[in-house]
Parts: sequence; C-alpha cells; structure tokens
Amino acid sequence: MLKFIKLSISGLFFITPLFLNAQTGDLKLLDWRPESQMVVQETEILKPKYPVIDIHNHLGNLDNTEKYLEEMDKAGVWKCVSLDGNSKDDFYIEHLKRSQSVSKDRFIVFFRPDFSKIDEPNFGEKEAERLEKAVKMGARGLKISKVLGLTDKDKSGKIIPVDDPRIDPIWAKCGELGIPVEIHVSDPKAFFTPLDEHNERYDELGAHPDWSFFGDEFPSKEEILAQRNRVIARHPNTIFIGAHLGNLPEELHTVAKWLDVYPNFYVDIDARISELGRQPYTARKFFIKYQDRVLFGTDTPPNAESYRIYYRFLETDDEYIDPAGGHHLQGRWMIYGVHLPDEVLEKIYNKNALKIFGMFKG
Repeated sequence: MLKFIKLSISGLFFITPLFLNAQTGDLKLLDWRPESQMVVQETEILKPKYPVIDIHNHLGNLDNTEKYLEEMDKAGVWKCVSLDGNSKDDFYIEHLKRSQSVSKDRFIVFFRPDFSKIDEPNFGEKEAERLEKAVKMGARGLKISKVLGLTDKDKSGKIIPVDDPRIDPIWAKCGELGIPVEIHVSDPKAFFTPLDEHNERYDELGAHPDWSFFGDEFPSKEEILAQRNRVIARHPNTIFIGAHLGNLPEELHTVAKWLDVYPNFYVDIDARISELGRQPYTARKFFIKYQDRVLFGTDTPPNAESYRIYYRFLETDDEYIDPAGGHHLQGRWMIYGVHLPDEVLEKIYNKNALKIFGMFKG
C-alpha cells in the first residue's frame, strides 16, 4: 500500500507518493539482487547421514576427473554417475578408460546413443550392439538427452519423437542387460511459455535464451512427455529413471500418477530442489509415499558446497534456503527443508540406486 504526504506550494496542495522521492536511477529487474533481512536457523551439514550415490552428473571433462573425486570425498559422495559416455566418435571408450584409471569403483558411466545416425539401416540394432559393447567395458546405464523429442531431426526434417520405433531395439537391449535408462525429455514448464512479465524463470532464460522452447517450431511439453510415457509402457522390462523429477516437479500429483501406473518408472531430484523446496509439505509427503522410487542426483559437476545445499534441503527443517549454489539461479524464490526420516533418506541417498544397479545381468 502506498503512503502519501501533502505538499504545499503557494497555498496549493497536491499529493505525491513517497517512493518517488526514494527511488534513484533506473534499476532493472535483472540487476535486482535484494539482500534478505531474515534471521533464521542455518544448519551446516558437511557430509550426509548416509553415503551418497549421485545418479545424475556430467563428468565429460576428463581432465577434471581427479578433482571430481576430491570433491566427492569432501562431500561424502560414494559413487557418481557420468551421463557423458557418448557413442559419437567413440567418446564413451575414452571416458570409461579415464574414469577407471582414477578409480575402479567410484565412477559409473552411462552410454549416450548417437541419434544423428537414425536414418541409417538398422540404426536401433546397431546402436544396441554398441551399447552392449560399452556395457562389457563397464558402462552401467543409458542416457537420453532432452534434444530427443525436442530438437533432434532426421533427414526428412522431422523432429525425432521419443517413441520413434527405430529406437525400440535400444530400449529393449537395456531391459535385456538389466541396466537403467536415465531419460531427460522436455524441460521446466516455464521454458515452454512466452518470455514475458509472467514467466517465473525470466532471469534464467535471460541468461540462457536458447533454453526457451516456446513457439510452433517446438513440440508441446505435454506431447513430449506423452511420447516418453508410451515408451515406458511399451518396455515394461526396462527401468526408466525420469530426470529432474520426471521433468514435471511443478505438478507432483501428476508425477505420482505416473509412478502408480508404471512400476518400471523411477525419478531423481537433480537440479530441481528449487521446485521441490518451495512446496515442502507436498514434497515431503511425496518423498515418504514414493520412498522406494526416488533417487539422489545433482546435475552439477562435483562440488562439496553444492552437495551440502542438497543435504540441508533433505535433512533439515531449515527455512528460507538459497538453492542457487546447488545448481544455478532458476527462480526468484527461496526453499524450505523437508527433514526426511532416516529410513527415507538412506533409500534416496543410495539404497534405491543400489537396487537398480543390482538388476544388472552381466
């Protein structure tokens, strides 16, 4: 509510808002960095209650492998999955060799298919053979990037749908080998809406305008997720891990329905504590109800301080936590801890991942 004062000049009275006198210059919203005056509990957690398996990370900068391990040790991270085992140019071979030379059991590499070859005869069968070769070398999963169903096109110029039948042999091979599919399709809801005054991730999209997928040239978020769900239903013997809380943390009730419908579907929390922590009551209930289906992940190259923000979110009831250091600035809000029970924490930190990796049939 505006406060007003009366001013008199030559016997004439008029009213002016106080803020006109207080404001100086033209402050842009993108430059606004308010310093909170809140004084609340801040719990420092250097290491988690239980050893952590980070199911979602990117360690493709092989020169930093030793550094990654050092940060994992500082933060109590037992194992870390790299989703950068690219089929393209046989990079997965180099990645596996480098990771295994630094530590034989702390890094886990997932194979990433090369969809630029999808028009080649028997693409699915050939890429499944490459996957099997990678698994024999030590790979323990498959990674699907968001470009599938969103921007990747075949030679006809059509965007390749997630449920393209040419990919079916790859999904089936994962089930045959007993390895999971870490699947990232679509992106936050705000990325599919106009970049205007109503977009709650305006700052993030301002920094990364190429992350905006609003417009007729892109499929709708709903259609991409529907394609993914058809794949999950078509391959019940394959485990699918929905990255970023199934890429719909804004609607946990919908994610819950998917978990109820598809017993081979799991989700991880990577890069989405900013969404989960602004709905702490709903998120806590979700974690407890689906405690056997949620995995820990960060999507942030190993950094002890970043991990500790995740631990604080999961283990404490602290309020008004700044989540940006756990990944990057995603929205102009703070988050609240969900203070999970120990048995739930242990499952999210490592037991659920161990269960999935225990399905390996090699």
